[in-house]
Amino acid sequence: MPDDLLEHARAAKGFMPEDEGALLHRWARERLPHGPALEVGTYCGKSAIWLGAAAREVGGTVFTVDHHRGSEENQAGWEHHDDSLVDHELGVMDTLPTFRRTIRAAGLEEQVVAVVGRSETVGGWWRTPLSLLFIDGGHGVEPARADFRTWPRWVMPGGVLLVHDVFPDPADGGRPPYEDIYLPALASGAFSEVDVVGSMRVLRRTTGGAGDRLP
Repeated sequence: MPDDLLEHARAAKGFMPEDEGALLHRWARERLPHGPALEVGTYCGKSAIWLGAAAREVGGTVFTVDHHRGSEENQAGWEHHDDSLVDHELGVMDTLPTFRRTIRAAGLEEQVVAVVGRSETVGGWWRTPLSLLFIDGGHGVEPARADFRTWPRWVMPGGVLLVHDVFPDPADGGRPPYEDIYLPALASGAFSEVDVVGSMRVLRRTTGGAGDRLP
């Protein structure tokens, strides 16, 4: 990770530990020469800097999908709420302006493309094979299940699916990324685990083609 972008990644709002961000960056460097990357769950752009840095180094494009109204855990009264991200005129979360400032400050507007909309809505029209898919969206049961239904099928053969906040031990964190994305991906027979750092799991697509529905 170039020093200038590492400083931007450290300064950005978000929840990506540095060792997990470095893993994301390393896999993006490997995969971006083969096709685009897509992130589900943008928030304020912290992880998009790790991905965008790889795109700046090796070429390629990173799409990042989010409705920018905040996940359940970001809403008022919840643990990860940040009042500075509330549009007080409308009374709703709006992380898009912060994301745009973050990516502009990092000089990554040519590499990182924001797609504003709900994951399942955008994904319903998606048809481009993905070399890397990073799922870090809503951590409730229904959002996680929707992300699994929608996106992993578009990972190309040899491409990778990265899932954040995977906690096999319930004492360590929430269950949906583990139970509703990670385990179903393995059970589908289309993916095999190839790397682990912290709560990040990396699965490579070993069977099927982009667009094939998963069992």
